[in-house]
Amino acid sequence: MIAKKYHLSERELKKVFREKKPFFSSMMVANVRKNNFSHARVGILLSGKNTPGSVNRNAFRRLFYKSAWKILESEYDVVVVLKKGTKLSHKNPQDLENFQQNLDFIFQKILSQ
Repeated sequence: MIAKKYHLSERELKKVFREKKPFFSSMMVANVRKNNFSHARVGILLSGKNTPGSVNRNAFRRLFYKSAWKILESEYDVVVVLKKGTKLSHKNPQDLENFQQNLDFIFQKILSQ
């Protein structure tokens, strides 16, 4: 987990969606916006259609925040949204691995820009 100062509030999420630059992977879209802080702030949107059940959503949210340390040194606001039709289950190891690989790919693209 990461500290609260690295999380985006709902108001800040909306600001990222208005002024975004998208980065795509096979499973998700990362909306990125430059911020005025010396660190990144991150957020993830998981719907009940993509990850049914609160236990499932929270498992992927924890995995996301655990992986987000890789971009905390950058000066971006990042919001990750799963693509339509993507179904994930925390009980399926393949879903967990694919989710992690997609996050790594997107974070690498963001840092290389």
